[in-house]
Amino acid sequence: MRSLERHRDVGAYALGVLDEADAFRFEDHLMECPRCAVHVTEFGPATRQLMLYRRATPRVVHPTAQPGPRMLERLLGEVSVRQRARRRRLWYALAASVVLAVAGPGIVLMASDSGGAAARVTATDERSGVWAEITTEDETWGSEVELKVKDGAGPRACVLVAIGQDGSEQTITNWNVPDHDARANTMRGGASMHPDQIVRYEVRTTDGKHLVTLEPR
Repeated sequence: MRSLERHRDVGAYALGVLDEADAFRFEDHLMECPRCAVHVTEFGPATRQLMLYRRATPRVVHPTAQPGPRMLERLLGEVSVRQRARRRRLWYALAASVVLAVAGPGIVLMASDSGGAAARVTATDERSGVWAEITTEDETWGSEVELKVKDGAGPRACVLVAIGQDGSEQTITNWNVPDHDARANTMRGGASMHPDQIVRYEVRTTDGKHLVTLEPR
């Protein structure tokens, strides 16, 4: 080994990581190189600190440790659970795609976080030109409703009303249509009636003018 490479082995020798043959050759070099002898001495405190740290710090896992049968069974069980969950999600996605293919126009069934089904219906009124889309979700307290509206005949104030099977009405939300802005506006609201108790939704102006009707199927 060349002299320059010998000099570079100072740290490895001080830390005791050289193999036996290289350590022997470095010691021969050390007898003839005062500079390396000084460096080895300087490495002394750091080497002692590392040795103390190694002795005081137990290994988390022994290098020769092997997983026991219970650990393997637990890992295999976790893998099986994840695979079953993945298959369930795949079946849910497939079922949703079938629903999308066979559902009537304007209605789409979607999976919801609450475990129920959300229903979506759209409609456009030929006279007013107003387009609306409603997505409803059944909740324990009634219906959660999201409304999207495109109305370019503003400005005007509007309301969304739910009409129940008994003819009762509940105002779900209200908004102001901007001046000649046909972009979709999105509002959220709720009704104490459940979706199966609502026969239709109506978008009206606050002074009672009918704009569009949406009828869930």
